[in-house]
Amino acid sequence: MQNVVSLTSGGMDSTVLLYFLRDQGIQVNALAVNYGQRHRKELEFSKALCEDLGVPFEIADLTGITRLISSSSQTGDAEVPEGHYADENMKLTVVPNRNMIMLAVAAGWAINLKVDAVAYAAHGGDHTIYPDCRPEFADALDATIQIADWHKVSLYRPFVTKTKADLAKLGTDLGVPFERTWSCYKGLEKHCGKCGTCVERREAFELAGVPDPTEYA
Repeated sequence: MQNVVSLTSGGMDSTVLLYFLRDQGIQVNALAVNYGQRHRKELEFSKALCEDLGVPFEIADLTGITRLISSSSQTGDAEVPEGHYADENMKLTVVPNRNMIMLAVAAGWAINLKVDAVAYAAHGGDHTIYPDCRPEFADALDATIQIADWHKVSLYRPFVTKTKADLAKLGTDLGVPFERTWSCYKGLEKHCGKCGTCVERREAFELAGVPDPTEYA
């Protein structure tokens, strides 16, 4: 594999993926998606990181669908729940069909560019409250993308067996500037430290035994 379109959000996982792909000598085109998320400041983080890496970067503006997927606390008016991802209330953060929407757009760009694959940072720690993070979903979508056009594009998931702690360790080894990544669902000035993605972020660094440079409120 020589070149890919990589989905990026400016968060830990997708940023580690960017650094990993470049370390493997793979040419990367980065795609972020604006779907009206509450924490859309993540787009600024992803753009800045790609500029530093010299990676071609595009934002797909899908804000026209925001009202169609407004049942999530990320795109609607509901309060962002706090606690661990394992908690039942974290289902409020599910954005209906988000990964299929984003990966379909990424696949379109990948086909247009005639690259080999769409890369995304799904990992073994992704939780079952997100149905479109499960391996069976990705396997089915991979098969679909490969028959979507005469130019064959596959779905590349190099972290599928890794935990988020593994990614914290890998990113540290690769020199990822984690202090310049954004995870928090609330999208405030600093990471809140209490929402599901903040709790998971803090836990990942702790389990990996590496410093967490994140500034929490």
